[in-house]
Amino acid sequence: MRGLLCWLVLLFLLQPWESQLQLAGPRCHTGPLDLVFVIDSSRSVRPFEFETMRQFLVGLLRGLNVGPNATRVGVIQYSSQVQSVFPLRAFSRREDMERAIRDLVPLAQGTMTGLAIQYAMNVAFSVAEGARPPEERVPRVAVIVTDGRPQDRVAEVAAQARARGIEIYAVGVQRADVGSLRAMASPPLDEHVFLVESFDLIQEFGLQFQSRLCVRDLCNGVDHGCEFQCVSEGLSYRCLCPEGRQLQADGKSCDRCREGHVDLVLLVDGSKSVRPQNFELVKRFVNQIVDFLDVSPEGTRVGLVQFSSRVRTEFPLGRYGTAAEVKQAVLAVEYMERGTMTGLALRHMVEHSFSEAQGARPRALNVPRVGLVFTDGRSQDDISVWAARAKEEGIAMYAVGVGKAVEAELREIASEPAELHVSYAPDFGTMTHLLQNLRGSICPEEGISAGTELRSPCECESLVEFQGRTSANPNGLLNRSLAQLTARLEHLENQLANQK
Repeated sequence: MRGLLCWLVLLFLLQPWESQLQLAGPRCHTGPLDLVFVIDSSRSVRPFEFETMRQFLVGLLRGLNVGPNATRVGVIQYSSQVQSVFPLRAFSRREDMERAIRDLVPLAQGTMTGLAIQYAMNVAFSVAEGARPPEERVPRVAVIVTDGRPQDRVAEVAAQARARGIEIYAVGVQRADVGSLRAMASPPLDEHVFLVESFDLIQEFGLQFQSRLCVRDLCNGVDHGCEFQCVSEGLSYRCLCPEGRQLQADGKSCDRCREGHVDLVLLVDGSKSVRPQNFELVKRFVNQIVDFLDVSPEGTRVGLVQFSSRVRTEFPLGRYGTAAEVKQAVLAVEYMERGTMTGLALRHMVEHSFSEAQGARPRALNVPRVGLVFTDGRSQDDISVWAARAKEEGIAMYAVGVGKAVEAELREIASEPAELHVSYAPDFGTMTHLLQNLRGSICPEEGISAGTELRSPCECESLVEFQGRTSANPNGLLNRSLAQLTARLEHLENQLANQK
């Protein structure tokens, strides 16, 4: 059942308004569900916006299989007070529900979202109001639609509602506060929090949700064993891996870096130009990078720094020992906004992030140090001094630019050759294609394994070993980009020449 409502929301939002109001085709015959819509009708919701919300509800209803033994629907609206539009027991026909929604008059007062959640928990989902008894194990789902910041506390009461078994979806419209949406919604947040204004996000997921909307989800009914994601396909299912990783021969697990020793620090631009919905995409992109790393105290260590007008260490290299812990910490990062002080961030990385006190391994162990800078615009301070200093300190620097990022700055930040260390995407919705390039650079086939002695790639023995591997595996090389291979060899030759 998890994800059903987000599929419905996304499918609906992908349709033009005219066609949304005429969705009358076959409906999804899912299991029984007790569904309550919690609608913000405060004074900040202007008349045409409330009409949009009304159409939103009608469109969702037309995709549901409603009935006493199927999905029961209730609607409450709130502002400074809470009003039941109709309870779960009121209607068994969709037409009656639509009529009640069209007759809805907004309250036009404050925004007491916490009060509305408490009402839903204590009243709307009660057996007296039409919810089925707990022993019947019918899922209880609340969809909260709001356009602003709550004027009361929501985190505690939402946690109580979730503890009582209510699954909460938080849908924000235009001015909605992302932090409040995340505080209300059930985990995982990327499946339960939506910003209606972020059409780039909706379009990215809309097609796959549309194709799976009415398919029985075998993944929820079998022990599939998929490491990353299970996808139902009619009467069967298959496992998927994150972009940039390959499914292994067992059909369930995904490949990783060869347990390489790497200290990786990610510098993430949290400036105002990024915008909240795009910052959520950035966090997901970071977690996709983490997915192909072998995160452990002995393998890859990951640290994260966010920068805007100031710099903040979200977590240092030594804090988390598993990929799951890192990904959870990334999702919890809060957007900073304000300016773009990339130079200040580079200085912080050089002086603090790669220190042993922050979890970096001693230089004597010769563990590669990698810095990855993610930015969407021009820096407001000078980057040249600390970009050069980072490379002097032996940090392999990668630069990922999006949108209005300046190519000259990306090249100045990145190590040579730029072809291997600079990546660019025109917008946040298309940046996932960069994952394969980053994987090939940060996690190359000739990466250092955990059981291998760490040596300088400039030593003659290392060069001979590299040549031996390339001769022994010509077919593998054919699959690699000729430009990347040439650039790697030139870089190695330059290092050898500099040591002579």
